[in-house]
Amino acid sequence: MDKPKLTERFAERFNVDPAKLFETLKATAFRQRDGSAPSNEQMMALLVVADQYGLNPFTREVYAFPDKHAGIIPVVGVDGWSRIINQHDQFDGMEFRSADTRVTPDGAKECPEWMECIIYRRDRSHPVKITEHLDEVYRPPFEGVGSNGPYRNSGPWQTHTKRMLRHKAMIQCSRLAFGFVGIFDQDEAERIIEAQATVVVEPQLADLSQIPARTQGLVSKLIERAESSGAWNSALEYAQEHFQGMDLTFAQQQIHLARQQVPAPLEARQAS
Repeated sequence: MDKPKLTERFAERFNVDPAKLFETLKATAFRQRDGSAPSNEQMMALLVVADQYGLNPFTREVYAFPDKHAGIIPVVGVDGWSRIINQHDQFDGMEFRSADTRVTPDGAKECPEWMECIIYRRDRSHPVKITEHLDEVYRPPFEGVGSNGPYRNSGPWQTHTKRMLRHKAMIQCSRLAFGFVGIFDQDEAERIIEAQATVVVEPQLADLSQIPARTQGLVSKLIERAESSGAWNSALEYAQEHFQGMDLTFAQQQIHLARQQVPAPLEARQAS
């Protein structure tokens, strides 16, 4: 007996017609922030992720987050991360530890300086430990100028500072413990889009003479992998986590320029 196709297999989970499921997800769970429906290519990319990790889009465990290059970023909510961690057959518990030192970032509540997540696996003799420092992940309030003058909007980093830091530690630790790849939380997705926007308006290319050979080599490998798999968002995410200053600017610029050289139809097929 042939294995059911992706949409058929996914529809079987909810006992609905595949075509009806596809259109319903387009109009509801996978509808984009501007109210538009995702393309068929974007839909397939999201369904692949939902199917791979057993996530339920109807309960917002996974949803669409469009980037600035007509692509899609699969965003997994906190409940979704909790599900894939707890349903992993080697998961054997989780602990959190936090710093005694407290800090109060601009506009936020008092929070531990760092938080550590510890995940135990049944098939490992040592647990995986990850420490997330607040100063490396905190996002200040959004500031802008409207018709009534300057304004400042608070977000979850201001209203739920400790919880956001805990989520960051849990997600990063689970990636190392279980190898979860190709999925992001909303905070990460927003940072990816901000990085894309930054690259677009950058007036000058980074001076190669100021970039270490090691950085240039790593960026070349990132681009090669992104070109072969269409994983441009993952390449930008890696750059944000591993580079700083001029190295980060160089990496973002090179990834952006390489992506522009990919013909649109090919990129769409790779993303699906």
